Amino acid sequence: MKKKILSFEDLGKKEYQETWKYQKKLFNDIIQNKINNISTKKAGYLLFVEHPHVYTIGKNGKKDNHLLVSSDFLKKINVSFCQTDRGGDITYHGPGQLIGYPILNMDYFFTDIHKYLRLLEEVIIHFLWKNYEIKGERKKGKTGVWFNVKNGKSRKICAIGIRMSRWVTMHGFALNVNTDLQYFKHIIPCGIYNQEVTSLKKELKLNYISFQEVKNMVKKSFQEIFDIEFINMPKKLGF
Repeated sequence: MKKKILSFEDLGKKEYQETWKYQKKLFNDIIQNKINNISTKKAGYLLFVEHPHVYTIGKNGKKDNHLLVSSDFLKKINVSFCQTDRGGDITYHGPGQLIGYPILNMDYFFTDIHKYLRLLEEVIIHFLWKNYEIKGERKKGKTGVWFNVKNGKSRKICAIGIRMSRWVTMHGFALNVNTDLQYFKHIIPCGIYNQEVTSLKKELKLNYISFQEVKNMVKKSFQEIFDIEFINMPKKLGF
């Protein structure tokens, strides 16, 4: 069976708001094509990006309860705050964290939001095991990828939050690679109390991990799990 095609674009380092605006443009273009019954060869897009320091919160998140510091303190530590239209609660994005934004027309795949979330988790689980032989796990009733779920206090390495409308997706996953985990101390990550957050660097006990290598490996895992082929995004469509 012929593989589905996605456009891929590595945006490098971009502000959260700027990237969100770009996501919405691609998202709305797919929806408009669906409304107008315009078929295309592409099943959507995958964007990689690294954001400056920002706390984002989902549409049903509880800022007053889960953001533990004041607006003045955020300015002091140079962290912005953004209310978004994704699911999930509050999380942190920043340098050393790989963000993946799949903007997919699920008509090309399947129309099952829970299956989609599980496959996003599987991308990271596959990446961790194939490349480092460390076992990422799912946590019952929660979204994301964790370590040590059954034995002692669990540690979360990848957060996932999405939006889906007319079976088109946006937002996605945030994988801690070389992330400064101190920034998670100012929030209740994902609104889950008494959880630890970890990074690939911390788990492997290394000073630094090649970010570009991680990008390449996660991209390959996404390609394998979703059974797709990538084409590079034409520059005229980017920022």
